[in-house]
Amino acid sequence: MNVIEGKLRLNGDEKIAIINGRFNHIITDRLVEGAQDAFLRHGGNADNLDLLLVPGAFEVPFALEKALASGKYDAICCVGAVIRGATPHFDYISAEATKGIATVALKYGKPVSNGVLTTDTIEQAIERAGSKVGNKGSEAMITIIEMLDLYAEMGN
Repeated sequence: MNVIEGKLRLNGDEKIAIINGRFNHIITDRLVEGAQDAFLRHGGNADNLDLLLVPGAFEVPFALEKALASGKYDAICCVGAVIRGATPHFDYISAEATKGIATVALKYGKPVSNGVLTTDTIEQAIERAGSKVGNKGSEAMITIIEMLDLYAEMGN
């Protein structure tokens, strides 16, 4: 059996954007830091990394659509944080952000990662932004790096 798998390597020419839904910025700023660190640690060129800021997770898919339509980026890493509150707002925002990211990613056929946290508590968000369970922003960027390499291996 032939196994085709992406590797964690960048050649330095890839143009990548991080889209950050900055609502809950205490959390999302850490996710961006993790994504940036992963990009640089795996051979990315800092001049080829853009940070696009949007108000919140709901707006991430709209910025993603514009960024991919521009043709400027090889891949996009999406981050944000939606934390459950006392109303159903959480359910609507988290579902629409997830659905929007997936829909846009499928439309353009370029690597897109979803690092938008959807947690029940602020403590869970903190754990996923660099404390107990690692940094999900870093993981989202690592996903991008692996998928870029996989697409190249597949001839795309």
